[in-house]
Amino acid sequence: MTRLMLMLVMLMTSTWLMAQSFTLKGKVADEDGNALELATVSCIEQAAVAMTNLKGEFQLTLQSKDSVVVKFSMVGYKTRTRVLRNPRGTQTLQIQMFPNQELGEVIVTEKRRQTDQMEQLDLKDLKSVPSTSGNAVEEMIQQQAGVSTHNELSSQYNVRGGSFDENSVYINQVEVYRPLLIRSGQQEGLSVINPDMVERIGFSSGGFSAKYGDKMSSALDITYKRPKQFEASAMASLLGASGYVGTSGKHFSMSHGLRYKTNRYLLGSLETTGEYKPNFLDYQSYITYEPNSRWTLSFLGNISENHYNFKPKDRETSFGTMEDVKSFRVYFDGQEQDIFRTLFGTASITRHFGDSTNVKLLWSAFHTKEQETYDIQGQYWLDDTQSSENLGVGTYMEHARNYLTANVQSLKLIVEKKFLRHELETGLTVKWEHVKEQSREWEMRDSSGYSVPHNGQRLDLIYTLSSQNDLSSRRTEAYIQDIFRWTGSGGETFYTLNYGLRFAHWSFNNEAIVSPRVSLAVVPSWNQNVTLRLATGLYYQAPFYKELRDTVTVGSVTVAKLNNHIKSQRSLQFLAAMDYRFRMNNRPFKFTGEAYYKALSNLIPYNVQNVKVTYYGENLCSGYAAGLDLKLYGEFVPGTDSWISFSLMRTQQKMNGVWVPMPTDQRYAVNFHFTDYFPGTERWKMTLRLAYADGLPFGAPHRGLEGQNFRAPAYRRADIGMSYLAYDPQLTSRHLPIKSIWLGLDCLNLFGISNVNSYYWVTDVSNRQWAVPNYLTGRQINGRIIIEL
Repeated sequence: MTRLMLMLVMLMTSTWLMAQSFTLKGKVADEDGNALELATVSCIEQAAVAMTNLKGEFQLTLQSKDSVVVKFSMVGYKTRTRVLRNPRGTQTLQIQMFPNQELGEVIVTEKRRQTDQMEQLDLKDLKSVPSTSGNAVEEMIQQQAGVSTHNELSSQYNVRGGSFDENSVYINQVEVYRPLLIRSGQQEGLSVINPDMVERIGFSSGGFSAKYGDKMSSALDITYKRPKQFEASAMASLLGASGYVGTSGKHFSMSHGLRYKTNRYLLGSLETTGEYKPNFLDYQSYITYEPNSRWTLSFLGNISENHYNFKPKDRETSFGTMEDVKSFRVYFDGQEQDIFRTLFGTASITRHFGDSTNVKLLWSAFHTKEQETYDIQGQYWLDDTQSSENLGVGTYMEHARNYLTANVQSLKLIVEKKFLRHELETGLTVKWEHVKEQSREWEMRDSSGYSVPHNGQRLDLIYTLSSQNDLSSRRTEAYIQDIFRWTGSGGETFYTLNYGLRFAHWSFNNEAIVSPRVSLAVVPSWNQNVTLRLATGLYYQAPFYKELRDTVTVGSVTVAKLNNHIKSQRSLQFLAAMDYRFRMNNRPFKFTGEAYYKALSNLIPYNVQNVKVTYYGENLCSGYAAGLDLKLYGEFVPGTDSWISFSLMRTQQKMNGVWVPMPTDQRYAVNFHFTDYFPGTERWKMTLRLAYADGLPFGAPHRGLEGQNFRAPAYRRADIGMSYLAYDPQLTSRHLPIKSIWLGLDCLNLFGISNVNSYYWVTDVSNRQWAVPNYLTGRQINGRIIIEL
């Protein structure tokens, strides 16, 4: 009887408690109605907390009271509070969150917590940053941790010891290509990415997911924006101009961007004087059409025409030490004429099956026609300035007739499916490639009356190359990946697992590769501001064209043939990272630390001269890359975004049984990006960019990587830009049909540091070689105006 009474009391108590509890569920979205994942839903009084899933949905069990206070928060958004009066049963809430607003602009810092290896970069100050190349997106990438560049004229970059060719770039899920014959930063025009049309930038320096292609170092994921209303902007400076127009209707949107660049003014600061005539033009159009909620059609087109014409006149370079200064003087004759014409287009059709399933078919085509021709003769004198002794005198002549045409077409099918805790994606791509090349290069050196190398019987050239190749091939690529999110048993630890598999086959060498990749992010219960990330995977660098060119010397002529036994380079990567979000002086900050190790095999060794990468054409080496990247990002000044990054790295390869540094062995690098407003005003803005990076290994030409026993001086550069808000409707009584007018003044290479880009080697009569540095641009002033409608 007593036991029966006890059971009855327990049953009544349980029933009463259940009656006093209720279930709170709902969805959290941003101002555009897009789901916000990992937003925090909390009831502080009851010590209860939950986080939204991929669809922005949440569910929480709470005790009912007269009033229950529930808070909704997320970094970068205003915290919202809801008070529930005597809640019972199941309560459903639809919460819309809005970003913080300061200084009249939308300031969103680290909107989303990074739960994979793809970091989303902020675009807010992209237009006001001082720029040398005119390629603002790439210049932002060059300042990230683990990324390096040693040439402000180039948009190319190295990531954690990789070459320029190891970085994949995607625009709207389609991989894009660069011209193949580019050998110097002066020749580079505008990159394919138009900053005016960009909506989102995702960048990964390693450990990226399976949907990104077969490159070993990095992935850059660009998404172009779809205008929601009419918008336009125009920019003009001493280095070029650009214009952008975007418009939209109920079912239709389109945007157009036109850019022009000429770095003639900038090249005038080089030590080689002459007549520079570079002209670069780029036009892009992005059009989307949605007849209804089930279908989306889009088209992206790009036309790029780059011309580089140069007639050198003379050059004088001083180098050496304070006690031993050498002078190198050259008088030139001849000219260089280069043309790089690129066409790129992509069209897609997407079928939406509700909110959780999409099927997309994409077609893309890339065409490039490139011409590099030059005949340049130089008469040089090498002198010792202390003793006036002539160390060397002679003549050299360089000749090139290089022509290349490439066509790449692809067809890609993507299927995306979202479940409650899973985000599944799979894709299949077929590419058809055709590359046709005809090249002829040679170099002659005549030092003090005889040719180098000296034979006595005949006239030999120091360098000669002949190439005539035609390549047609097909690539088949497929991938499948899943993002799985779940919480721990206590409901306060959050996990995100990204795992996938990638397959590729190339008909040219009949090689098939399989690339497994996995990453895990953990938000621990002991600190919701900490994210721990681990990643590993087997990555491949599928050869395209330059890696295939294997040289064979017959007599005194070197011939480039395509090696159909070439294999993909391989990188086994291990990464461990931590993100820590915190507030200091009531301003948001984020600290990121990432350690990595890459075991490299089947490497194709290469040399780098300026930005030209010349491969050996064979899998000859193994190697490694290891390092540590640190980054502090936040509002150093209220309402602005700044960051500082610091990187340590060591990368080597084993060649002929000897360990030698990779050409990209940059042992340390520091980058600083700082933005500030002038005291007492919101009209004046200042942006400062600092870079300090270790010099790269180098050696005498045509002696192989084993002979790279020297290291160039460190790369040091400071750029500063001042921007003035000349017109803002909110700050004046005169209203014009203009959103804003910004006036800018930039000082490029603020301290006038002579950075070394490469070396020209001079041989004297005693067969000694002297490395004469080729310096980059000096200090220059650039003015600009930006008008937004």
